[in-house]
Amino acid sequence: MEHKISHAKNLLLSQSGIEINDLNKILNGMMAHGVDYADLYFQYTKNEYWGLEEGQVKSGSFSIDQGVGVRAVNKDKSAFAYSDDISIEALLSSSSIAKAIASKNLNQIHKIDHPKITSNLYGGQDPLSAVPAETKIKILEKIENFAKKMDERITKVTASIAGEYEVILVINNEQKIAADIRPLVRLSINVIAESNGKREQGSSGGGGRFGFEYFSDEILKQYAQEAVHQATTNLNAKPAPAGSMTVVLGPGWPGILLHEAIGHGLEGDFNRKGSSAFSNKIGTQVAAKDITVVDDGTIKDRRGSLNIDDEGNETQRTVLIENGILKGYIQDTLNARLMNMPITGNARRESYAHLPMPRMTNTYMLNGTKTPEEIIKSVKKGIYAVNFGGGQVDITSGKFVFSAAEAWMIEDGKLLYPVKGATLIGNGPEVLKKVSMIGNDMSLDSGVGTCGKEGQSVPVGVGQPTIKIDSLVVGGTA
Repeated sequence: MEHKISHAKNLLLSQSGIEINDLNKILNGMMAHGVDYADLYFQYTKNEYWGLEEGQVKSGSFSIDQGVGVRAVNKDKSAFAYSDDISIEALLSSSSIAKAIASKNLNQIHKIDHPKITSNLYGGQDPLSAVPAETKIKILEKIENFAKKMDERITKVTASIAGEYEVILVINNEQKIAADIRPLVRLSINVIAESNGKREQGSSGGGGRFGFEYFSDEILKQYAQEAVHQATTNLNAKPAPAGSMTVVLGPGWPGILLHEAIGHGLEGDFNRKGSSAFSNKIGTQVAAKDITVVDDGTIKDRRGSLNIDDEGNETQRTVLIENGILKGYIQDTLNARLMNMPITGNARRESYAHLPMPRMTNTYMLNGTKTPEEIIKSVKKGIYAVNFGGGQVDITSGKFVFSAAEAWMIEDGKLLYPVKGATLIGNGPEVLKKVSMIGNDMSLDSGVGTCGKEGQSVPVGVGQPTIKIDSLVVGGTA
């Protein structure tokens, strides 16, 4: 941690002649105005993106951004100011505005024109500088060639590669100082398959907190194969049936339903305000007895993992539901304090220009004991959703709608044929109680998840084993 703090100070403070003592004085000045808690969040971010279409790089971008967010908390109200100018003058101006807002007990955002951290979940390399642009473009050309050679029905391939290098420094009124260096890369591929007048698409990709060297030929072939399989499978798909039926969800990315329909409802702010379907239910059974759900920000190299959260707290593995019983919520400092609950290291913000709030990291369901084959075999008639597209959820009611990107019809324990147009409609808390079989094949997604909440987007991970839901409404086209 010491080398991270040193690097962050050099990058974010030294160029402006700012010392830690200066920051402590600013924080102390804020606390003298009836403020309960105050912190400063410094951030430096580099982003790079390349997009390939029809064998040519047709889009690309590079950006550098840095700034500081100043927060003052008074009871349940947060006063916040931010600036893209990291200087003593900007800090004093921001802190003055934050103090003034806090003293009026209002929620506002205003723009101005050493703890022991043991986690080391990812390297501190800068993936953008580690390899030249030619290497990144070569990766895109390779995955395009792999996809086109896999099936003659593939008529179009688009691919993109993106990288981020982020350095943060957090200091609060308790003289707690923490820093992190966060690499992040992602590769995406989308293909279109055409046959007999039909046209279908498939997609895949992945990434995590490492460098571009992760994208070996083996990984590129895997992504290409997944995208091609999805597109060509849907060429032969029949319209999905409609009605209430048994639904089997595949492992990995289908955990996005768990994330959206259940995970958001377990975030501390929604529960403190009583607006979640899970409010005031700790200690009660909210799911089938074999279900255990965790949020774990400590998995090495994962897209949703963090050494520290955006308040400087070390991330952890938090059991949310254990054997069907609700055990706790995902918390940041403000909501944990007001609810008299432990901080779980889940404070996250999109950037220095945003307030932190409790957010998921990597959220997944633990393994059960059944094999996927046993689960499929147990279904008389139903749908097997292998992969998901988009979805929506209402946090208050728990109601959700998700579309299946790849799905199969199950009859008499066998996968008969692919179906398209399947939409899953239900209620998160109710679905948890209808899970009757849990597979032993838990996997996390490949590293593509981005979560949106109140206008802020952050990288996340999801996962689950194969699960059987006894009854779920399927909106189909047949």
